[in-house]
Amino acid sequence: MKILMVCLGNICRSPLAEGILQSKLPENFVVDSAGTIAMHEGKSPDHRSISTAKKYEIDLSAQKSRPFSAKDFREYDRIYCMDRNNLKDVLSLAENDLQRQKVSLILENNQEVPDPYWGTMADFEKVYQLLDETCEKLATNLKESINK
Repeated sequence: MKILMVCLGNICRSPLAEGILQSKLPENFVVDSAGTIAMHEGKSPDHRSISTAKKYEIDLSAQKSRPFSAKDFREYDRIYCMDRNNLKDVLSLAENDLQRQKVSLILENNQEVPDPYWGTMADFEKVYQLLDETCEKLATNLKESINK
């Protein structure tokens, strides 16, 4: 199973979500991340994301930002977006209902993961905790769906 995490620039939220979820899944799952803009393409995650993840023994240092593209619908089984704008941007590239069905917000009840980019380390910590809790549930559900 292949899972893609998507945020705006692919330097804060989606790299954290990628690292957290990958740490909770067996190796036969592939987790990647992308952004809806190419502004940071080829760059490492924000140093605050790297530092926050490192506190929990998750290494994001090898990740590189890349933009989401239509081919991601063919490569990934599930695509999780951090906020409604990301969701709208991703869905705008979908060619059919099958592709649209792969896409959802990562949080339940139409809630969004706040973008910590303009915030403090405390904001990155809050995002980490929110994603960690969500990824724990996701990992359980994904493993169960594979075992069916």
